[in-house]
Amino acid sequence: MNTWRRMNGQKIRIPILDAVENVLAREIKNGNKLKVCIGTDSQVYGKSTEIATVIVFLREKAGGFMFIKKDRVKMPLALKERMLLEVSRSIEVAYELCDLFDLYEVDMEVHADINPDPRFKSNVALNEAMGYIKGMGFAFKAKPDAFASSSCANKHC
Repeated sequence: MNTWRRMNGQKIRIPILDAVENVLAREIKNGNKLKVCIGTDSQVYGKSTEIATVIVFLREKAGGFMFIKKDRVKMPLALKERMLLEVSRSIEVAYELCDLFDLYEVDMEVHADINPDPRFKSNVALNEAMGYIKGMGFAFKAKPDAFASSSCANKHC
């Protein structure tokens, strides 16, 4: 399913840049203040890994919605490698869209499904992920505040 879809499963048949711009223009025209959160999660199934990336559009005091893109990697990945793959997928999307967010004055965050508590396995990738995201100039959120990756994307893996 390597194409962007809406939550109802409907394919987005135009480039994601155009689809996001249409959303931003419509929501701002309707008087909504938006914030966008981008996140990725993955789940290992045997020798392949399912990956879901989401673009979550939050309307201030008016709910939200998201776009979803799923993919599959058919090779085993070590945990740290998988965590950094998730982050790189989110950054690819954020980088592609960041000029639009600047143009429309919409705040954007990149969420990483990584626990800052060293007792959790995902913590092994925290410093690299945070450095990568912040180094690209994006706002960074980790668990428990990284709902785009740990909740929204997680439901689609």
